[in-house]
Amino acid sequence: MNYKLLGKSGLKVSELALGTMTFGEDWGWGASKEQSRKMFDAFAEAGGNFIDTANHYTDGTSEKFVGEFVGSDRHRFVIATKYSLSGRPGDPNAGGNSRKGMIQTLEASLRRMNTDYIDLYWVHAWDGMTPLEELMRSLDDQVRLGKVLHIGFSDAPAWVIARANTLAELKGWTPFTGIQVQYNLVERTGERELLPMARALGIGVAVWSPLAGGVLTGKYSFKTDEPKRFTLDNPHTSAFVNSRNLKIAQIIVNVAQEIHRTPSQVALNWILQKKDQGTLVPIIAGRNVDQLRDNLQCLVFELSAEHMKRLDEASAISPGFPHDFLLKGFAQDLIYGKTRPLLEVELGRAA
Repeated sequence: MNYKLLGKSGLKVSELALGTMTFGEDWGWGASKEQSRKMFDAFAEAGGNFIDTANHYTDGTSEKFVGEFVGSDRHRFVIATKYSLSGRPGDPNAGGNSRKGMIQTLEASLRRMNTDYIDLYWVHAWDGMTPLEELMRSLDDQVRLGKVLHIGFSDAPAWVIARANTLAELKGWTPFTGIQVQYNLVERTGERELLPMARALGIGVAVWSPLAGGVLTGKYSFKTDEPKRFTLDNPHTSAFVNSRNLKIAQIIVNVAQEIHRTPSQVALNWILQKKDQGTLVPIIAGRNVDQLRDNLQCLVFELSAEHMKRLDEASAISPGFPHDFLLKGFAQDLIYGKTRPLLEVELGRAA
């Protein structure tokens, strides 16, 4: 396991993070305490130190397990947890990004994990209504109190994160050093705004759902007894299990067969090799320790340039406006005349 600096901070995190949404069976699926412990130990033995959980995962069981498994080795691990999701549907202040919601959720997370501080505190999702001044000042207060060391934002528009960090810079508050985004071979729209923003502002990126809910393992492409997350009664099924995504999954399967690797390892390795998109840390998980160990093997090989090209081309997306417009020949001529400054390279990279 290698380690990376998280954004512009001095915090060193492993190149893979351990996702713990599967820790606990409270939601009717997930891993038993015994399997959760085995996954945690396998990750730690491989050198992993970056643990990702949330107040809402398995109704708090995930945080309890993490706190118990870390135990006396608390100093070794980088524990990241989140707030924003409501655990009390009838209480308007139980969710969202407000100061009130933050304080009550943070205190509960500290108690569940039996720790005095959180290494990285994520805002789990943008609520669209809490003033950014309130959000950033409230987070900064927790850093100054020593209850939080670093802060991050998951599931938010690029303009919100950029404006928040600008406010923090102007006010002398703590900025976001990390963001979480969904990014994988069937979901690359983060390349339009979120990933360029992270590169420009020096923000680290943790990648959730790197296997697209299991679609990129190939198990939706053929009949198998492997448990499936997406079923006909799941409203998210069509967004993941569709003809485009299954074609991409089949190409991953083909590449995996050619190099004698599993599709999961190929899909994860593709993310690790997308160095043009900045510092990316995939969050891996599993229902059992065998799945986790299989995922860890993504670290021991590299995809060839030809395989990367095949996967890139199969999953390519339109840059979208304004990137595709700005890169058109006539637009370049109108802007630069007959010159082509280095900015053209940066526009191409951002797109």
